[in-house]
Amino acid sequence: MDDRELQKCLRGIVSPEYLEDDCAVLPIGGRYLVASTDMLHERTDFPPGMTEWQIGWMSVAVTLSDIASMGAAPAAVLLAVGLDRPERLVPIMEGARDCCRAYGAELAGGDLDAHRELTIVSSGIGTVAPEHLVRRRGSRPGDLVAVTGPLGEAQAGLEGYERHRRALLEPQPRVMEGQALGRAGVTSMMDISDGLALSLYDLAAVNRCGFAIEAARLPLPAGVPEDEARELALYGGGDFELLFTCARDRLPIPGVETYVIGRVIAEPQVLADGRMLERRGYRHAWAD
Repeated sequence: MDDRELQKCLRGIVSPEYLEDDCAVLPIGGRYLVASTDMLHERTDFPPGMTEWQIGWMSVAVTLSDIASMGAAPAAVLLAVGLDRPERLVPIMEGARDCCRAYGAELAGGDLDAHRELTIVSSGIGTVAPEHLVRRRGSRPGDLVAVTGPLGEAQAGLEGYERHRRALLEPQPRVMEGQALGRAGVTSMMDISDGLALSLYDLAAVNRCGFAIEAARLPLPAGVPEDEARELALYGGGDFELLFTCARDRLPIPGVETYVIGRVIAEPQVLADGRMLERRGYRHAWAD
């Protein structure tokens, strides 16, 4: 069982509208507040060799990426830090602060506790005008499928390609791009932190349509043999690019690097080059 299967147990406890997107959406006055939270553990989420500063940066970046995927502007981040060693706290928080500052958010406190394994819970809020909010639901047959940058770079860094090490350790959430895409009226969007293939299946799960991509159009990590690069682009985790759909006449979008990789189709399938795409990527799993 993985986290997506386990989430189904929450139906009837949590309203379905809060389970579909990267963030919960709450009306506040004339705007929407979006809220997200992420839990990271040292053994499973922080690659060996990361500095404490990088751990803090990544802990904030994952949450800002969720906010970006809704077309929202980040406002504040709270960190709950379960520390194994107290001397790690200051550089972790410095990295978190620097990531917040880079993307216009405020590091607004959190909680502190003692843990055997370093564990960080990052919670963030952002705001967006109702007309610019983008959800996962909204894809329409005939829309284009596009991404905001090369895929598989983080996984390439994990596999030992040094030129992609920074993409792995210091991910750059597409905050400005997400807001621009929201203003441009894209029809659906999410981030790709668990890999492109799983992300396409996540979109298919909430839309009454499917997706057909062309492997030759994927933007690949540079310096990696083509076959391996395409595998990383399809299934590698840790990318913080945005996956979105939009009408053909919406592109190009000023200030946003976009790569069209396919189209939305009426049939509820996820295809690559005309064949069913394997449902594979980064998952949190439990033994049955």
